[in-house]
Amino acid sequence: MIKINKLRKLYGKTKAVEITAMDIPQGQSFGLVGNNGAGKTTLFRLILDLIKPTDGEVQIKGAPVALRDEWKAFTGSFLDESFLIEFLTPEEYFHFIAGLQGVQPAELGDFLAGFAAFFNGEVLGKRKYIRDLSKGNQKKTGLVGAMIGKPELLILDEPFANLDPSSQIKLKQILIDEQKLNGTTLLISSHDLNHVTEVCERIVVLEKGDVVKDMANQGNALAELERYFA
Repeated sequence: MIKINKLRKLYGKTKAVEITAMDIPQGQSFGLVGNNGAGKTTLFRLILDLIKPTDGEVQIKGAPVALRDEWKAFTGSFLDESFLIEFLTPEEYFHFIAGLQGVQPAELGDFLAGFAAFFNGEVLGKRKYIRDLSKGNQKKTGLVGAMIGKPELLILDEPFANLDPSSQIKLKQILIDEQKLNGTTLLISSHDLNHVTEVCERIVVLEKGDVVKDMANQGNALAELERYFA
């Protein structure tokens, strides 16, 4: 589904990302890990055409993301709070996203009902603007908004950050179900190695913009990652 070819991003003389080649097949759950400054968010921004590469390209379904827009119709993403519209309530935000995705109000209501346990009574019906929610509830709003319309491709940067332990556990199962039941191609980054190894079947380690490990999660991935980062 995603093909990366000779991709490089420089900021001045500093290399942020340099990946010669990478393929992410349709339906794969793909985890990206690395220390701060490794290039994880930069790579996701390049895939989503939010920033321009210095060299190379990213293709989704065979089309360069910089030249075509068709991929946007089946892609959901949440990288940070800048994706939110802070002067809307969560309900208004969800209806806005649903309108873009062609999801009818009744369908949206059924969809949101499935996240009742994840919201834990703290997001919907509170008459609060998104800007007035806690960081954790802002994150929940962005994550669920990214899943409206059941996108074929879902890209989430640090989805577990700012969530309490109960919400993290619920989110892990949500992501596993999203990938397995809907065949979603799932890309997530995280500093939490446990979460990544529980959710993703393939794990890539970035170090200063370079891929230093690309491995299948075959049961010993967590131990291998812990040795690498020790």
